Amino acid sequence: MKKLYLLRHAKSSREADDGADFDRPLAKRGRQAARLVDAYLRGQGIAPGLVLCSPSRRTRETLELLPAAVGRNTRVRFEPALYLGEAADLLAELRTAPDDEHSILLIGHNPGLQELGLALARQPQSLRKRIAAKFPTAALACLDADLDRWAELRPGACVLRCYVTPAELPA
Repeated sequence: MKKLYLLRHAKSSREADDGADFDRPLAKRGRQAARLVDAYLRGQGIAPGLVLCSPSRRTRETLELLPAAVGRNTRVRFEPALYLGEAADLLAELRTAPDDEHSILLIGHNPGLQELGLALARQPQSLRKRIAAKFPTAALACLDADLDRWAELRPGACVLRCYVTPAELPA
């Protein structure tokens, strides 16, 4: 069984020193939301062995605020293809993950992340509908896939176990 966690970066500031999208930092609200997600991860016992993260500033800052997700034994890879990547790009990166890794947290951007979640999850429809309606900043989707190898990951291969947004998490 493989476990996949899709996390959209937390809310970013619209202002960067040079105006570049890649360099936008987290907003105060985003830092607060990331801490709520961290508490949720800790409470659910979620501690992925591998984090695949877009190299943008807002995704890196989101990751820094998730100590529950990043333990001493957690490997972190910053992958350029994840920066504003489409669902197919994200899926391609996941398929290269080492097979001895049973849980992965992917931190990325919309619309690719939302599209990937919808493509991978075959059920339950109630959670799929929520993802289809909106995948806001700092939203987290938890998927289970009955696979031996990450290279086998395909559309419809996962069951959507949870979908939470910062607005649903206790402050």
